[in-house]
Amino acid sequence: MNRAFLPFLKSISIAILAVSSIAYANEQAAPAKADAAKGATLYANGDAARGIVACASCHGEGGNSTISVNPKLAGQHEAYINKQLHDFKGADRNNAVMTAFSAALKDDDVKNVAAYLAAQKSKPGSAKNKDIVELGKQIYRGGIAEKNVPACAGCHSPNGAGMPAQYPRIAAQHQDYTIAQLTNFRTGVRKNSPQMATIAKRMSDDEMKAVADYMAGLK
Repeated sequence: MNRAFLPFLKSISIAILAVSSIAYANEQAAPAKADAAKGATLYANGDAARGIVACASCHGEGGNSTISVNPKLAGQHEAYINKQLHDFKGADRNNAVMTAFSAALKDDDVKNVAAYLAAQKSKPGSAKNKDIVELGKQIYRGGIAEKNVPACAGCHSPNGAGMPAQYPRIAAQHQDYTIAQLTNFRTGVRKNSPQMATIAKRMSDDEMKAVADYMAGLK
C-alpha cells in the first residue's frame, strides 16, 4: 500500500468514529417514548409502593369522570395533560390533591398516563339549563364584544375539540368543573394561563355559568 495514502485512511477512520460516537450519544439521549399500556395500568391501579392512588378513583374509568367537580380527561390532548401535571408540581396551578399526586409521578409516568388518556373516548355530556344555554352559545361562538371577551371557539374550536399542544379539549366537560376553573383564573388561584386569566376577569358569574352549560353539550 502507498505510504502516502495512510494518513488519508487514518483521517477517514477518525471521522467515522466521531460520527458513530455522536450517533450513539444522540440515541442514548433520546427520550423514551410514551407507553400507553403502562399509563393504563397506573391510571387504573395506581402504585401502592410509591403511594400513588389510582387516577380512576377520581377521574372515572377511561377518564370519564362521573364526579362533577373532577374533570373528564378522556380524549384530552396528550401535550396538555403532560403540561398540567407538571404545572401542578409548581406554584402556577396549586391544588391540594393534584399537587401531592403529581409530586409522586416521574416524567415517564406523566407521559404514559397522558398517552393513555389521549387515546380514550370521551362520553357525551349535556346542557342542563335551557334558560341560559342560548347565552352560553352566543359567548362561545361570538364572545362578548363590549367586554372584549373573544369567542371560545377561536381557540377551543367550534365543537370544543381544542387544538393539540395549544388549547385543551373542553367539549362535554362538567359544568361545575368549568365554572370552578374560570373562577380560579379570575381570582388568580390558577396562574398557568395569562390569556385565560385576562378573559375570566372580564366575565360575570352568570356568563361563566352559561358558557359552561353550553360547553357541556358539545360533542
